[in-house]
Amino acid sequence: MEPKKLWEAYISNRDKKAREKLILMYLPLVKHLSGRLAVRLPIGISYEDLEGYGVVGLIESIEKFNPAKGVSFETFAYRRIRGAIIDEVRKLYWVPRTLWQKFQAVNAERERLRRINGDNVTDEQVAASLNISIAELHKTSNCYNQLNMNSLDEVLTSSDGDSVRLGNLIPDPNSPDPLDVVEEQDGRRILAEAVNSLNEKDRLVMALYYQERLTLKEIGQVLEVSESRVCQLHARAMSRLRQKIKEML
Repeated sequence: MEPKKLWEAYISNRDKKAREKLILMYLPLVKHLSGRLAVRLPIGISYEDLEGYGVVGLIESIEKFNPAKGVSFETFAYRRIRGAIIDEVRKLYWVPRTLWQKFQAVNAERERLRRINGDNVTDEQVAASLNISIAELHKTSNCYNQLNMNSLDEVLTSSDGDSVRLGNLIPDPNSPDPLDVVEEQDGRRILAEAVNSLNEKDRLVMALYYQERLTLKEIGQVLEVSESRVCQLHARAMSRLRQKIKEML
């Protein structure tokens, strides 16, 4: 469907499918802005984080855009997406600048020594190179580790009450993946047929996750459901895909 017709469908009756297609259409704008802003990221914030913040700005832009005003969507959304990313980074960037500078100095020096001496770089060598005490180095390293530590038992809860363990969101490397199985058997045709036989929601979740490479959180924003609900939808789609592939082989 052409962009003009998509906008007409969405603005006239807030069509959900049109909204999803508009989000997918303008995702490259989010990726472009995230790439430009990722040049100098604070420690602990990744490029994927920026994309997530940008998706929020994109969705808000789509909901507020009015084509009748004669401004292109790209122009309208540019500052809003960029602003959403910067605002979220500022919220997270609460550690004093001097402490961030210490983190960066320690990490940079450790990496420099590794390039010279290999992986066997000791804390004593780093401290001596930075002209600080070993106690100060350990204090700085402990602060950095605490800022970047997450428990796998942490439970993520959404506003609608759904919850999921953080550890359950990590893929099991020992679990057979139907995509790998089919590729090994040179069955791309079978995979395509199996995916096409899924219902519309399952196909959409698979496309967003594997083709668009969105995170569970970003997919939840697209589908307007909780992150834990997306996890459930993804697990259901994978289970159905496995079953259909088994039936076709």
